[in-house]
Amino acid sequence: MEYDPMSPIWLQVVNRIKGSIATGQLSPGEKMPGGRDLAVRYSINPNTAARVYQELERAGLCETRRGMGTYVTGDTERIALLRTKMAADAAGRYLRDLKILGLTRDDAVRLLNEKEDTWNA
Repeated sequence: MEYDPMSPIWLQVVNRIKGSIATGQLSPGEKMPGGRDLAVRYSINPNTAARVYQELERAGLCETRRGMGTYVTGDTERIALLRTKMAADAAGRYLRDLKILGLTRDDAVRLLNEKEDTWNA
């Protein structure tokens, strides 16, 4: 993973894992890698990996079971809310970027409609 120097590494890893949960790459109830394995996978130190899991737990997206490991939440409603929030955030970024370019809401809709073939691919 290539990191953005303008954002904390732990937050970038959290967001990557949230994306994996939202898209189903990590299934509800699935066992996640141990802290050391997470550190190796993302080339981060073990303390950063621990912070990642703490943040995911705080958000209710994973749970640590003593002696068993860390698991993705089984709460499918929470995962659906995460997916909706991530989609809304992406839409907001899109609209802000177009506004900076001087385009209107109608322009945004037109551009989306023109790219519909990409959606269906």
